[in-house]
Amino acid sequence: MATLKDKAAIVGIGQTDFAKRLPEPEKTLACRAILGALDDAGIAPSEVDGFASYTMEETDEVEIAKAVGAGDVTFFSKVGYGGGGSCATLAHLAAAITTGQADVGVAWRSRKRGSGPRPWTGTAVQLPTPAQWTRPFGLLRPADEIGMLARRYMHEYGATREHLFNVALACRNRANQNPAAMMYERPLTREMYMTSRWISEPLCLFDNCLETDGALACVIVGAERARDCRQRPVYIHSAAQGLPAQHHGMVNYWNDDPLTGPAWTAARQLWKRADFGPQDVDVAQIYDAFTPLIPLSLEGYGFCRRGEGAAFTEGGALEIGGRLPLNTGGGGLSEAYVHGFNLINEGVKQLRGTSTAQVPGAGTCLVTAGEGVPTSAVLLRS
Repeated sequence: MATLKDKAAIVGIGQTDFAKRLPEPEKTLACRAILGALDDAGIAPSEVDGFASYTMEETDEVEIAKAVGAGDVTFFSKVGYGGGGSCATLAHLAAAITTGQADVGVAWRSRKRGSGPRPWTGTAVQLPTPAQWTRPFGLLRPADEIGMLARRYMHEYGATREHLFNVALACRNRANQNPAAMMYERPLTREMYMTSRWISEPLCLFDNCLETDGALACVIVGAERARDCRQRPVYIHSAAQGLPAQHHGMVNYWNDDPLTGPAWTAARQLWKRADFGPQDVDVAQIYDAFTPLIPLSLEGYGFCRRGEGAAFTEGGALEIGGRLPLNTGGGGLSEAYVHGFNLINEGVKQLRGTSTAQVPGAGTCLVTAGEGVPTSAVLLRS
């Protein structure tokens, strides 16, 4: 059976500043991140012949290719479902390079989420979609939908706000070490968490990701060329997408089990094509738009059994030196929320040995996209 195993590698990463409000348009931010990633790899823009992005991206590959000075482009793809598409961009480019459709691929994400229009204010336009079954009853935002899942998880498995605090604290502690993070040098205490305002009960302010302006990008080439690039290559070992049968968005009403989300489907495919398992993962970058997604994902990707994700967070398990160091740049909760692309770049930094919260000897990393929506994941190795 043909696989993508270690046949392509990430050789360049780039990012802009992260802030609540940046003056540049999304296209400018995208180009800056892409040119930074190409410079990091030591590859000229004219060599780029493949692009991959994901939906809710306002800048398309036509404009990007012209602006950065790419050559003839022979592969381009766009993955659906917002934050669920991040890791799939790597899978698409790795497949294109492995099959000879492209030689140098660029994936990117640019967002003006902090200063731009709020996507969840005009809910009426969403009614022709499956949202017709949820929006009229008060589930207007992703926070409301995840809040409902979190309440059910708490009811069934005894999870508490203390467990959600463990997630928020681990991400904030790593952001406190990362000068590029929006929450750098802004510690989080238990009292701050427990007394903060509700966003959608049981989710408080610190259970929700940041609103961020910024952009990130990475460069992918074949394994043979990767050995000659400027940076130490980080290999794409396994990749997968996941859309479970009868799936219905973040609330998952149509499923027999609402708490078994797309992560479970993606994980089965991911581990089936890998040479190692969850027990061999040194560091994880797990999509954290909301804190409850972490225990749900820990279960879905096989780090613990069903219902044990909350308890897994206890005793500093997600901190450096714990069972599974998590979101070591600060993640969407405390570094920046750019639909998960910062998790990809942080995974690369860990395997290069250049993270601001470096896990000693890290050689394997799991990166995941959004749980609750059709999703994707990738295993990286050094």
